[in-house]
Amino acid sequence: MKGLKGKNVLVTGATSGIGQAIAVRFAQEGANVALNYRKSPEDTEQTQAMIDDVCSQVKGCGVKDFPVQGDVSKEEDIIEMVDEVVGQLGSLDILVNNAGIQTESPSHEIEAADFDRVLNVNLRGAYLCARQALKHFLANERPGVIINVSSVHEIIPRPLYLSYSISKGGMENMTRSLALEYADRGIRVNAIAPGATITPINESWVNDSEERAIVESHIPMGRAGTAEEMAAITAFLASDEAAYVTGQTLFVDGGLTLYADFRTPWSA
Repeated sequence: MKGLKGKNVLVTGATSGIGQAIAVRFAQEGANVALNYRKSPEDTEQTQAMIDDVCSQVKGCGVKDFPVQGDVSKEEDIIEMVDEVVGQLGSLDILVNNAGIQTESPSHEIEAADFDRVLNVNLRGAYLCARQALKHFLANERPGVIINVSSVHEIIPRPLYLSYSISKGGMENMTRSLALEYADRGIRVNAIAPGATITPINESWVNDSEERAIVESHIPMGRAGTAEEMAAITAFLASDEAAYVTGQTLFVDGGLTLYADFRTPWSA
């Protein structure tokens, strides 16, 4: 795609699923990729294997790879992470806010700490990453691109996942607000909203034929999406092919937001 070769990209949550696919796709397009990961004491060995895997795939494309540790729920980690990326790669051209978590609970039983944890990663963290990227773009008087990875649940209510739905609803307005504020500075801000996607986080239904059939019955195209399909749209929105697109959320969902249950007209 036009305009991606040689660009420096930071992808948060880049070690698995959609984030990993995005990182690899940008590398295939000739971009240098900084791969953010969060390492916790309990999964150090597993996390390191995931980092090594995605770095190997990126490096195999003949571009620079730079793994950078950082917890996006912590402001100090974000500031240090962006500074590190700029120091190592020389600049930052594209930020992909992909890191995200979710917890399941009846809404009347959500602990405040769990609610805050989801919002701190998915929304507050995404904003703070965007803030640091914007500071870099503006200080260097250079154009830039921010892509936020949202979800169909920014508009589809999701019982038992209230904090997640709230975080993605907020991301939609953040995308639009930042796009409007910085459009005249050559900075574009867009989002993708994946639907049901085959990733490790969704193994519970992906690997269960009955559960998968239930999920896919709600998708007009009749199948779940792939991480690579989400990555392709992300690369498009970041490229010069989408140079006149800003403030938009592109739903990549096989028609899920068309509400498959309404395929047959109801009687009046």
